[in-house]
Amino acid sequence: MQEPEEKKIALELLETEQAYVNRLHLLDQVFYTELMKEAKTGKTVPEEVVKMIFSNISSIYQFHAEFFLPELQKRMEDWNCNPRIGDVIQKLAPFLKMYGEYVKNFDKAVELITAWSEKSPPFQELIADIQKRKVCANLTLQHHMLEPVQRIPRYELLLKDYVRKLPPQSPDRGDAEKALEMIFMVAKHSNAAIAEMERLQNLWVVYQRLGLEDDIVDPSNELIKEGPIQKISTRNNSTSEKYLFLFNNMLLYCVPKVIQVGAEFQVHLRMDVGGMKVRELKDAEFPHTFLVSGKQRTLELQAR
Repeated sequence: MQEPEEKKIALELLETEQAYVNRLHLLDQVFYTELMKEAKTGKTVPEEVVKMIFSNISSIYQFHAEFFLPELQKRMEDWNCNPRIGDVIQKLAPFLKMYGEYVKNFDKAVELITAWSEKSPPFQELIADIQKRKVCANLTLQHHMLEPVQRIPRYELLLKDYVRKLPPQSPDRGDAEKALEMIFMVAKHSNAAIAEMERLQNLWVVYQRLGLEDDIVDPSNELIKEGPIQKISTRNNSTSEKYLFLFNNMLLYCVPKVIQVGAEFQVHLRMDVGGMKVRELKDAEFPHTFLVSGKQRTLELQAR
């Protein structure tokens, strides 16, 4: 007898979950535990660094090993009299928000591993020693750490497939569709968290380049564009190098500092975007020129 398609996908979910729990066990119970034990001796790397590298991997491991995997196993054993997994996945979905923290921290974690491997030979040796073990299958710590980042998209794909293959009258249809919607929202939540973190990081870098002026540092600002520009002086028909930062609410007209200690630019003028007008000029002597006029003043600028 041919197994129904939806059962094959449910079995694939179970098998990949078993392999995934083994990977989480390796990360939490082997890498994290052993690096932490060494860190406590004070010879390899600060304990704080180890905690930062592994973020909340322990919570993720416990959740999958102690709750989700056993529930799935129970379901697949009872499949013949109760062919459904939708309700179990609905219980899983809210907990997947834990991944937001891990995923957000991933790039930083990889940077820390690289930096401390250079700084601390014993730290590098311990990682290399664990990587040589059979359980690591010749893969690096970084490679294993990528697994949780890829797990939610994997659930989404498997569940999409499962819903597609379900017979129209299946008792699991309603639950499975709801579960898919919940997983989709979690994936979106995780991606949005990463995008927001990147936006804030980039914004912070820009603020540092501007010298962290109090009235400019605001986390809700959005940087739209930045770049060098020439300021035209009509008085003596000359141009001078300036720099613009355009945010969603203001235009910063800056001068590059000659001695770049601390800030890279000095803000000369701040113009509100509200009520600002931009007009192109037709000037034979200075091509690509335009006028920016705001409440504060009017600037004549030339682009490259």
